[in-house]
Amino acid sequence: MAQDEKKPTAAEKGKAKAEDIPISNGDKDAHDETDDSKKPQGKAEEHVEEELSEEDQQLKSELEMLVERLKEDDASLYKPAMDAIKNFIKTSTSSMTAVPKPLKFLRPHYDELTALYDKWPASPDRDSLADMLSVLGMTYGDEEKFETLKYRLLSKSDDLGSWGHEYIRHLALEIGQEYQNRLIDDREVGDLTELALSLVPYFLSHNAEADAVDLLSELEMIEEIPRFVDENTYARVCLYMASMVSLLTFPEDVAFLKTAHDIYVKYNKLAQAVVLAIRLNNVALIRQDLESTDDVALKKQLAFLVARQRLSIDLPSETKDEQEIAECLGNTQLPNHFKTLAKELNILEPKVPEDIYKTHLESGRGSSAAADSAKHNLASAFVNAFVNAGFGTDKLMLVEGDQRPWVWKTKDDGMLSTTASLGMLKQWDVEGSLDVIDRFQQLSEEPIKAGALLAYGVVNSGVRMEGDPVISLLSDDDVLERGSPAIRVAAIMGLGLSYAGSNREDLLDYLLPIVEDSSLEMRLSAMAAVSLGMIFIGTSNYQVAEAIATQLMDDDRHKQFKDKWARFMALGLALVYFGRQEEADVILDILKAIDHPMAKPTATLASVCAWAGTGAVLKLQDLLHICNDHIEDKEETAGEQLVQSYAVLGIALISMGEDVGQEMVLRQFAHLMHYGDANIRKAVPLAMGLISPSNPQMKIYDTLSRYSHDNDNDVAINAIFAMGLVGAGTNNARLAQLLRQLASYYHRDQNSLFMVRIAQGLVHMGKGTMTLNPFHTDRQVLSRVAAAGLLTVLVSLIDAKQFILAEAHYLLYFLVTAMYPRFLVTLDEDLKPLTVNVRVGQAVDVVGAAGRPRTITGWQTQSTPVLLAYGERAELEDEEYICLTSTLEGLVILRKVSTVPYPLKRPP
Repeated sequence: MAQDEKKPTAAEKGKAKAEDIPISNGDKDAHDETDDSKKPQGKAEEHVEEELSEEDQQLKSELEMLVERLKEDDASLYKPAMDAIKNFIKTSTSSMTAVPKPLKFLRPHYDELTALYDKWPASPDRDSLADMLSVLGMTYGDEEKFETLKYRLLSKSDDLGSWGHEYIRHLALEIGQEYQNRLIDDREVGDLTELALSLVPYFLSHNAEADAVDLLSELEMIEEIPRFVDENTYARVCLYMASMVSLLTFPEDVAFLKTAHDIYVKYNKLAQAVVLAIRLNNVALIRQDLESTDDVALKKQLAFLVARQRLSIDLPSETKDEQEIAECLGNTQLPNHFKTLAKELNILEPKVPEDIYKTHLESGRGSSAAADSAKHNLASAFVNAFVNAGFGTDKLMLVEGDQRPWVWKTKDDGMLSTTASLGMLKQWDVEGSLDVIDRFQQLSEEPIKAGALLAYGVVNSGVRMEGDPVISLLSDDDVLERGSPAIRVAAIMGLGLSYAGSNREDLLDYLLPIVEDSSLEMRLSAMAAVSLGMIFIGTSNYQVAEAIATQLMDDDRHKQFKDKWARFMALGLALVYFGRQEEADVILDILKAIDHPMAKPTATLASVCAWAGTGAVLKLQDLLHICNDHIEDKEETAGEQLVQSYAVLGIALISMGEDVGQEMVLRQFAHLMHYGDANIRKAVPLAMGLISPSNPQMKIYDTLSRYSHDNDNDVAINAIFAMGLVGAGTNNARLAQLLRQLASYYHRDQNSLFMVRIAQGLVHMGKGTMTLNPFHTDRQVLSRVAAAGLLTVLVSLIDAKQFILAEAHYLLYFLVTAMYPRFLVTLDEDLKPLTVNVRVGQAVDVVGAAGRPRTITGWQTQSTPVLLAYGERAELEDEEYICLTSTLEGLVILRKVSTVPYPLKRPP
């Protein structure tokens, strides 16, 4: 068909030739017309005449007669003739793939009609002709001239909807293209915006919300849409806008979120509004939403949403209701709800590391050879902490009677990490843990004292309670200023974990002097920088940024910045700009001017953190370019190698929020493993873990399993950890089996075996009830604190043998910022557990779908509390209760629907 069509020459353009009609294969008349286009014109006409049915011939004759009337001098004939032509066009029917016959028969007369328009004086008839030409231009006009738009702007008709949906969409397309052209030429666009706004009501009333949003987005006026939405359309409009954000660039993404937020507030959907305010990271807006309702139960629900993001918001707590809301904001009841879930699932009984290792299933010998080594015992302490996290009981540390705690089976720094595991065992239960940790704090051994301080920070991570006992314990002068290096590091890290995301100004007084003191060892200053980065994450706090940047410029510190801990100074600076996008350009410009080997890695980390979770394609391309460079393996290029390693992590961090981007990035990682240098290859497994935490996809963990046998031991160790990260808290049987095989394979390699044990502990984290995934609330919101904790651990693993596998294994406790139960617990309005039936199934993307489709598929009915796997969604089974939030996830308050009795006599 296509090969028979002839392209018109320049001279033929605009002439009414039958062969130029855009037709489809489904139209028999069109077939005949086109197939005979190569015959002489007269014969073609005769052929068409012969082939036309009697009905078609009559229609053609009538249209030609009406066009002739328009050419006459009698103006009184114009209006009825045009009305008749318009009526023929509007009432014509055709298949979806064929051109309506009236349009086909009017084709030869298009140029004549445009000439008539130019000749006629201004009048209603001329406007009506422009209205008709606008429709004809959709199929005949020159694509580059936008004739549909041209004649629409010339016409004064308001009844655009009568021409149908396809016409309106075509017009919207031309408006968007012309708008861009005029912007380039710096021409006026007022008439276009006015016309675009007149199309929006049509789109919204015809279930084409996506078209309305796209049109306003194209014209950069999305803030206009609230005045067009109503009760029936606002939900679909906001859903589409919120889902589009990951595909938009700054500042358009912010404009979309703000506009959707305002619409939700207008229709009193505060739960949805708060979620968008959290995505905007706008604390003032969140506070405004919290204070805009007097509904106490709803306030509690909003507080749960804010607490899940670990944002610190102070509200008055004078009345009983206000105190309950403050408790919701502070996560203080989280351990009780978590134990309710554990009781329901019958998993309260503590597990020991051997329950996880299952050494009797390992095919190799020698697992027992290392059974009593300090390193093996340290691994068991971590495994014990991960597996029993949050349950408050275990069989190694919290022992009574004559049995000695496990800490005495480790030594030196191992004692620090083992004691700190108390914080994870008692996770979130600050009141119940202080006495237990105090007992270890009173012991004389320095590492145990340091571990107890870190345990305070771990147990308080994500919790805010009245009185705040932890800050006084960690900020004491004897600890922060006069303590040994180990005690000071533990206290500094404890402050960072405990107050991550709190934006507390008073902590600057404790930590900034440590960053700025050049007489201190780099480890202390660097940990203070990371803690400040965690506390002020995503705030662009100028004091923190200035203090760290000044250290980079300080000549006295140049030698110190060659220390392995310097990378954490860089990380602290990067975290301050987490998610700030273009706001980070200021610090990037400063770093460009600094002549120091650590300046480039710091700039790379800052850029990566600024665009985390956005899926920004241009940033991903920049990072891939960095990975393309080949670097000679020399001392001087250590900074350059870090740049490439950070770029690989950055690719994962930026793309983790967008599914299509993830697929593409995983393919890029395969290329980097084939062609990349050693410093790139060892970062790739970590990046693969970061892109899919607590979401064990077979294609990812099978690839990681291959890398875990790599000739380069650094690659293998990182692949093992990444397997643990991917399966964290899932109890995935296949991963557990692969890790047992690795334990046999590496039974003679202490370092690799240690990492296998850590990975095994992660897979069984919280006995399979927790997640490390930083996305929550139906995967809409990225928890900055959680992502920062994961990134900190991965930065240390870039050189695992210098940190995690050496003396700095306590850095693994940064994972605690990302740990959260993957439960759904339903509560009544008094926050008492409420058991209801819910359907749990795979989430379905219903954005832009017609009607009211199901949001889940393949569901099973369960009674709450329930566990939700990655990608699962829950919905209430019946309508006895209404949910005060839009997403059944985490802690959810239900309100009983008040039943209205039927009248005595029902209406007929």
